[in-house]
Amino acid sequence: MKVGKRQARHALPGRALRGLMPVLSTRAGRTAVLLVGIVFALLCFADAALAQKRGGVLRMFQRDNPPSTSIHEEFSPATVVPFMPVFNNLVMFDPSVPQNSDKSIVPDLAESWSWNEDKTELTFKLRRGVKWHDGWAFTAADVECTFNLLTGRARDKLKNNPRGSWYGNINYVRGSNDYEVTIHLNHPQPSLLTLLASGLSPIYPCHIPGAQMRQKPIGTGPFKLEAFKQFDSVRLVRNPDYFKPGKPHLDGIEFYIASSPSTALLGFVAGRYDITFPWEVTIPQLRDVRRQSPRAVCETTSMNNNTNILVNRETAPFDKPDIRRALSLALDRRAFIAANEGDGQIGGTMQPPSDGMWGLSTDRLATVPGYGPDVEKNREDARAIMGRAGFGPEKRMRTKVQTRALSLYRNPAAILVDQLREIHIDAELDVVEASQWFPRLARKDYTIGLNTTGNGVDDPDQAFFENFSCRSERNYNGYCNGEIERLFELQSSEADHDKRKQMVWEIDAKLLADGARPTIMWNRSATCWQPYVKGYVAQVNSMFNAFRFEDVWLDR
Repeated sequence: MKVGKRQARHALPGRALRGLMPVLSTRAGRTAVLLVGIVFALLCFADAALAQKRGGVLRMFQRDNPPSTSIHEEFSPATVVPFMPVFNNLVMFDPSVPQNSDKSIVPDLAESWSWNEDKTELTFKLRRGVKWHDGWAFTAADVECTFNLLTGRARDKLKNNPRGSWYGNINYVRGSNDYEVTIHLNHPQPSLLTLLASGLSPIYPCHIPGAQMRQKPIGTGPFKLEAFKQFDSVRLVRNPDYFKPGKPHLDGIEFYIASSPSTALLGFVAGRYDITFPWEVTIPQLRDVRRQSPRAVCETTSMNNNTNILVNRETAPFDKPDIRRALSLALDRRAFIAANEGDGQIGGTMQPPSDGMWGLSTDRLATVPGYGPDVEKNREDARAIMGRAGFGPEKRMRTKVQTRALSLYRNPAAILVDQLREIHIDAELDVVEASQWFPRLARKDYTIGLNTTGNGVDDPDQAFFENFSCRSERNYNGYCNGEIERLFELQSSEADHDKRKQMVWEIDAKLLADGARPTIMWNRSATCWQPYVKGYVAQVNSMFNAFRFEDVWLDR
């Protein structure tokens, strides 16, 4: 049985221990040293507890208006960041560990978990005494209801189900009593715990209808929703009945929706905000923040987010594979990274190492057509393809590149337009209002889209099934390859980590060669917070999993 409890280890200072060595040879001496060690450990715990001050309200600006308050129906950090503190998961990633992995998973609503012998049943022992914000008791029935929603078995349907592809392997979920529940799988799936630990996998209450969860959700989390004013603010207040003793430390959190991110950043510099929206500070902006606010703590990390090209495969001439291949061959990826002041990585469909755990190595990536270092050779091949399709210096293709009205999208889109000219494509930049971007993608109302893709967890089951499976809601460009999708299933069942990684690399290379969603670069940017904000740890391979804020406190 794998138990989610963590044991603290303590040691006497080396000098003191060496001083006690002469008495360790006696039983009484060993007993005395043990008692001293216990006292020392208790003092360390006491110091840590006293250091964490209680009270205060954390203020953060929010870059987008949340489409709704229902995490299960949305896929944007605009919803996850302000509303993750309202909920709990069965398990979660330890927020003090920067890299999310199966080794950093800790208990949340579940006290412990265990697999059956053939790894097709995952059983959770649930905490007792947990209450929803309205006073109802949390039980195994709530876990059943949540997964019935996610797998489409509930009467009360989700309006959108962007994570439905995560849980296609679930046969059914059943509680044996109020405090034990088992997830039954069709075949083994080693990644299941990783998926369950994401901030995108909260447990919902059975007794609250979906319509309310979209406007005023009820959770078990450290904070309760006090007010949500569309296009203005979200205000959370401390849950006095939270089941984790001593948490949260804050009295509340306030998120202010900023129509102008640059103006909001000036507000941070002026002290109006305690922390920036995660990864909102671009590398060029970071220099200005450090100059204007030298005491601010700023950390640049990867965020498992890549800039990529979406091609509408239903619109001529991009319904032809050769033309789509030419787009990928036209790219000079190093120029995109240079525009971000050199901060970024070239990679495939999985986040590259070392922040990512599954991405292709540099040598392996260079063997994929279009991803090698000889940009001019790639472009010669692209021009040859365009020539065979009837395009050249005298007859150039005219099209549009659509993108979102945010600097993370708009700046690389301008570079893409410039680079496409190298292969006889004259593209007009079409900037779409930020809130309309994803609805347009869902309607396939675009030709060439410059998009960014943020992954909920660093695992192939999430990245492959969500972005590239034929029926996924998040497969925006309609890519569908049955042969490759069957490989998704095979890697998902593989228990041996090294074997699974080799299978993932093969799939990654096939997706890139097939032009499924050409990756331009993997992004890096910064989060900044005032020096009195304590307990926040920026993550390196997720932009969705570290916003419970139950460990954050204000030292002022």
